[in-house]
Amino acid sequence: MEVIHLREDYIKLGQVLKAVGLVDAGAEAKVVIQDGLVRVNGQIEVQRGKKLVAGDTVEYRGKTIKIEA
Repeated sequence: MEVIHLREDYIKLGQVLKAVGLVDAGAEAKVVIQDGLVRVNGQIEVQRGKKLVAGDTVEYRGKTIKIEA
């Protein structure tokens, strides 16, 4: 499991995927999110700008990313 530590109050979903190297660019993040391939806290999420806070988890391509403060 990967962990992202927040520098601010939140991080956007597309930024998370880029930060851990699961996508190469924002455009790629937009496509995989809109195609329903990404889950946030176990639910499919289709908003690239979804704000994630400490305690949230993201799942994509068999990887889990945990957001921490």
